[in-house]
Parts: sequence; C-alpha cells; structure tokens
Amino acid sequence: MTLEELETIIATRAAASPDDSWTAKLLAKGPEKCAEKFGEEAVEAIIEAVRNDRDKLTSEAADVLFHLLVMLKSRNVALADVMAELDRRQAQSGLQEKASRS
Repeated sequence: MTLEELETIIATRAAASPDDSWTAKLLAKGPEKCAEKFGEEAVEAIIEAVRNDRDKLTSEAADVLFHLLVMLKSRNVALADVMAELDRRQAQSGLQEKASRS
C-alpha cells in the first residue's frame, strides 16, 4: 500500500457515518482531537523505538502514518502538498534547509 492509497481510503472513510467508521468518528471530533491522537501514536512509536521492539515499532509506525494522514485530512492538507514540500527541500542540503527556518 502507498501513502496515496491510504489517503484515498481515509477520504472514503471520512465520508462515512461516524457510527460506522473510526476515521469518520475521529474527524467528527475536530482537528484538535485528530492532532492529539497523532501525538499519542507518535509517543507510542518513540517508546517502542527506545525499547528496541521491532514488531511493536512497526505496528506503532503504521498507526503514526495513518493518524498523520487523518490529521492532515482534518485540516484539508493534501499529501501531495506535503510531498511537494519534501521535493522542494531536496534542492538544498538538510543543514541549509534547517538554517533557512531560523
């Protein structure tokens, strides 16, 4: 599965009833709740990375990617826009890019 395919699945689920879809239910709670859930999943991934549990880290990383895309959907940010930003950053070194944000 690609991130683009996952984005499409999330868009389809977003159109469902919150009674029938976890994604729709989460989105119905608003962008702040989506961001909170993304943060929870990111922390869980960090914990598993520190514990060096490959299987649990893999599972939590999947949750992070899913909830990142849900959070982006909640704010109408397309994955293509994020990918375009990554492409833009590839035109310069990571150190140059970081310095430009200061």
